[in-house]
Amino acid sequence: MRSLPLPLALTARLSPVVVLAAAGWALSSGPLAAPQAAENKPVEKTETQSAPGPSTTQESKTYTAAPAPCGALAAKSVKSLVPGAKTAGKEIASTDSKLRRTCSWNALKGYEYRWLDVSFEVLASDEAAERSYGSRVKEKSGGGEVPGLGDEAYSVVNLTTEDKQQTREGVVLARTSNALVVVTYNGSDFESKKAPSTDEINKGAIKAAKEAVAALQNGAKG
Repeated sequence: MRSLPLPLALTARLSPVVVLAAAGWALSSGPLAAPQAAENKPVEKTETQSAPGPSTTQESKTYTAAPAPCGALAAKSVKSLVPGAKTAGKEIASTDSKLRRTCSWNALKGYEYRWLDVSFEVLASDEAAERSYGSRVKEKSGGGEVPGLGDEAYSVVNLTTEDKQQTREGVVLARTSNALVVVTYNGSDFESKKAPSTDEINKGAIKAAKEAVAALQNGAKG
């Protein structure tokens, strides 16, 4: 198969260094910059402790460390969402790996390209997480709530075009107690120059988010 030139935007995503520079660590202001076009789709807590995993308080779980992100998804899920990718994933360097961790999977199989990020962020309290969640949701218009996912969750899908190449990206943001889970999932077809459907990207992002939230709640280790 002949070598295919990638659009500038996707070429940049293949470099972890550029990804971090462009995202400014995804979780500080959302996994990506503000989208071009949206398609629609008190109990006081203690400060962060040093031991990993959730506490056993009955009111709500308070997480003290981010789980290993590359172990958050089942291998079969990675194979389904990112055909051709190594199921082990690649963890992105973090300035504070105890509280912020991200894993990425990406692959070009034939003409189909897929990219998936799963990120965890642990904040000092439920209230801090609620504020962060609210501000990030406000930045992304056109999406909607995802019922039954964590304490609250939001999903949005966007379409961008560069050099006539379409890319469709879905973002799911979920909050569970004082922890946030952010999933970014996108794809392109370099033969047709079209993007996958909104339904495919949205469902894929939500599927990954459900597994990631379960991994957080179960204290998954990877």
